Amino acid sequence: MNGLEVSPFIASLPKVELHVHIEGTLSPSLRWKLAHRNNVPLPYPTYEALLESYNVLYNHRKEVNGDNGAPTFLETYFAGTQVLCQEEDFYELGMEFLQKAKEMNVRYVEPFFDLQAYLPRGISAETVCEGYLRAQKEGAERLGVHSNWIMCFIRDQPVEDGISAYKAAQPWAKVAGGKGLFHAVGLAANEYDRPPLLFETAYEMAQKDGLHVTMHCDVDQKDAVDHVHEAIFSVCGGAGTERIDHGLNVIDRPELIEGLKKRGIPLTLCPHAYHRRQATEVLFPKLRRLYDEGVKFCINSDDPTYMHNVWIDGAMEKVYRYCHMTEADMIRLARYGVEMCWADEGLKQRLEQELDDFEASVCGG
Repeated sequence: MNGLEVSPFIASLPKVELHVHIEGTLSPSLRWKLAHRNNVPLPYPTYEALLESYNVLYNHRKEVNGDNGAPTFLETYFAGTQVLCQEEDFYELGMEFLQKAKEMNVRYVEPFFDLQAYLPRGISAETVCEGYLRAQKEGAERLGVHSNWIMCFIRDQPVEDGISAYKAAQPWAKVAGGKGLFHAVGLAANEYDRPPLLFETAYEMAQKDGLHVTMHCDVDQKDAVDHVHEAIFSVCGGAGTERIDHGLNVIDRPELIEGLKKRGIPLTLCPHAYHRRQATEVLFPKLRRLYDEGVKFCINSDDPTYMHNVWIDGAMEKVYRYCHMTEADMIRLARYGVEMCWADEGLKQRLEQELDDFEASVCGG
């Protein structure tokens, strides 16, 4: 983790995570196991070769930089989804992540999932959602890690395909009569020439069903600043999205920072993901500036197994050290996560109380 070890303070800090892709938590060991169970060929002759593939720095964008022959992050990410075929596979993936969350003192999480990665292979919404639903219930009951999930529209696929996937998943939405797996929709994958407003019909549909709306605005992608502007001022009938995932390019235009604060739109930031492309002395002053200017954000992992196995605790450690944060600052960021999350009020109150108790023990407050 760039030479940093997770400190006892960060390790013990109660956490919530609001930006993690469940498919991006697929460990090499589980991927190997599921590939053999489901007779899915892998381009790696040995487990050691598979492990070595996870050491690659996936920071190249073909659409921006041209094809240098190396796989992009998204190509590798979606290749991993090919081993997920049966309900049990999705359950095991969910439980593996929730167990890891428990070990890191993560109390609540809102994982993204990509239903559209499976439907074209003939894998039903029921297979995917029932597996994750079992993990959601067992994670809360057995591990004490509560979760509400977010179904993503894959933005480099046709909007109509995303709407069809959403309709297939509606029985598992957290709506009247639904099974309660997911309570929000998001927007993920390659946003090159795919601005947020393209998906306005999909957001409106979800909002009418009573679901929350968030969306990725990737860092330093083509038209990144314009995408953030749309997310703040144009989508959802002009009301703006409820949260922005990433969105670090608000730093490039003062009116965007003001727009976030006036509209109360927080960011889910993933500093290790950006650290792949930006130097320490460039990236972390941006985060510190956002914090000092009163922009509400929380710290998250994104796709930890494909990003050098840096999880939320490692991402928070980077912010703690490189942004020169105090313990009180980091507890405040943890509180922001609770305030930003879409858990029920009873759970949010319990999370707030745990942070109060933690702060009193650490800071004497």
